[in-house]
Amino acid sequence: MSMVSETASGSRQELAPAATMFRGLSDTTRLAILQRLAGGEARVVDLTSAMSLAQSTVSAHLACLRDCNLVTARPEGRQMFYSLAHPELLDLLASAETLLEATDNAVALCPKYSVPADGEMPGEDVQSKTRPARSAARRRAARQV
Repeated sequence: MSMVSETASGSRQELAPAATMFRGLSDTTRLAILQRLAGGEARVVDLTSAMSLAQSTVSAHLACLRDCNLVTARPEGRQMFYSLAHPELLDLLASAETLLEATDNAVALCPKYSVPADGEMPGEDVQSKTRPARSAARRRAARQV
C-alpha cells in the first residue's frame, strides 16, 4: 500500500494499518526508546537508566513496539537485548523531523494533539494506551442495557 498514491476514493480501511503504526509512534516515551535504539541495541536496564523511568513503564512501551513489529528482542542468557526491527524507521523519523521544521513545528499548537510538558498525550495514561478506551456515551449506554 502506498499512502501517497492512494486517491481520495481509497478505502479508509486500507489506511488503518498506517494509522495504527502512527498511533504506536505517538508517544514520547516510545519515540525516546526508538531514538536510543537507533544508536544500537539495549537492555531494559539500559533504557530505564538512560530515561529515568520505571522498569515496568519501559517494558510496557517495548511490548507495544514489539507488537507493532518495530522492535525485536534477542535473548542472551537471562537478558534480553532490544533493537530496531527495520532501519527504514530511521528514515520515517528523519522525514518527520524535516516536516516539523518545514511547518515551524505548527503541530505543537494543535489543541487536540499537542503534547504537554510531561510528555503524555492529553487525556491518556499508560493503561489507556494498552487497552481500548470507552467513551462516556458508550459507558452510559452499557449501563442502561
